[in-house]
Amino acid sequence: MHRLFEHEFSFRPSKHKKATSIKMIRPGEGKLRKSLKDAIEASGLRDGMTLSFHHHFRSGDYVLMDVMKILDEMNFKDLKIAASSLTSAHDGLVEYIKNGLVTGIHTSGLRGVLARTISGGLLNEPVVIRSHGGRARAIEAGDIHIDIAFLGVPSSDDYGNANGQVGQAICGSLGYAKMDAEYADHVILITDTLVDYPNTPASINQMNVDQVVVVDRIGDSSKIASGATRFTKNPKELLIAKRASEVIINSDYFKEGFSFQTGSGGSSLAVTRFLEEAMKSRKITASFALGGITQPMVSLHEKGLIKQLYDVQSFDLSAAESIKKSPLHHEISASLYANPHTMGCMVNRLDVVILSALEIDKHFNVNVMTGSDGVIMGASGGHCDTAAAASLTIIVAPLTRGRIPTVVEKVDTIITPGESVDVLVTDRGIAVNPRRQDLVECFNKSHLPIKPIEGLVAEAEAIVGPKQEIQHNKQTVAIVEYRDGSVIDEIKGIS
Repeated sequence: MHRLFEHEFSFRPSKHKKATSIKMIRPGEGKLRKSLKDAIEASGLRDGMTLSFHHHFRSGDYVLMDVMKILDEMNFKDLKIAASSLTSAHDGLVEYIKNGLVTGIHTSGLRGVLARTISGGLLNEPVVIRSHGGRARAIEAGDIHIDIAFLGVPSSDDYGNANGQVGQAICGSLGYAKMDAEYADHVILITDTLVDYPNTPASINQMNVDQVVVVDRIGDSSKIASGATRFTKNPKELLIAKRASEVIINSDYFKEGFSFQTGSGGSSLAVTRFLEEAMKSRKITASFALGGITQPMVSLHEKGLIKQLYDVQSFDLSAAESIKKSPLHHEISASLYANPHTMGCMVNRLDVVILSALEIDKHFNVNVMTGSDGVIMGASGGHCDTAAAASLTIIVAPLTRGRIPTVVEKVDTIITPGESVDVLVTDRGIAVNPRRQDLVECFNKSHLPIKPIEGLVAEAEAIVGPKQEIQHNKQTVAIVEYRDGSVIDEIKGIS
């Protein structure tokens, strides 16, 4: 029986961390295999096992589909996929679900044809959606048991020391893969750049690696910055970003040594650019920026405006290259980043986070998972992790998208509960959560266009009409876990 969500920090863990088996390798024994098939045969993979993958190459990932093709040729069945996230690069999984190779999925996100087909009821077993911090927690607690991890790495030596800084397809941080390497029963590294031993710095350590395989290509780095991590030129998104920066500047958190993170989406990524001028004029430097690191953050770091970068995922090639150049650009694991069941993850020290939304309702609940038609099209990511922990959580979203309201009476899918959200910034006004009267009083002294969120709901409805009711069927196609492992929502199918 799944435990239901109550409040942000209502659940206290009582488990021990999962431990992996003790194994050894003798002097002179090697880990390098001739092919992926050889590595799979040596791994002991069996029907029904759980396999993990990471998504640091985002839309440019080749590894997952290459592995699944070989597994299909080897006639495996009933495998579970525990990926850090899935993108349109993994649409080919649809055929492997249909033929019984894949029967279950754990992920942070689903997009493209795969997401639409799953929304239509392709899988008999509901997909489990977890945040990045929630996935790290689940792996450490043993809620996800990874039998074999297939990890694409830009470079590795023949003993399994790997990083994302060197190779023909660099990706920067391997923050999600670190978890899989540490806790999986068996780890297979897949690289297209074999380097001399020892490969340093080692993001993944030889002590956690069973086998190494060299292939032609593991991914396309040019496709890392795409979709939700694009840089916007849209005037509406830039207006929202400018207003969000003004919210930060007019808050008590904009001071020397503040820390911040920007989530995915055009407006949230653009906020960093607007903060630069204010930081320079007030002679303020940020102590650190966190999360998915982007080119604007790297630029501020190189100008001395952000002292340190803590990178769980490099969102573009500028960030990937910065790790190699700057000693103050640090690679961190998903657990250190956002696992709530530790003695302190880094999101706990965030002053400000700027996040996007597909929908937000009058109770400030946020949906970043399903579209206006109820179809899965997004990712939980670090949304609820950062929103719960940051001192000031800002959601940026347009009031409407085309003929679709974004600020609504009730969201279709709750990913982040309203109690975690402090401010909503739209192109038509700014709403402050009544729970934060300190912010209300602070912003009353400014010229910011503050409105009640109910007013923004009404304004959206006046422009495009009320939100159209989605016709869900009774099948549960996905279960949404909150970061603490409780169930915060379910996603029903679309006929």
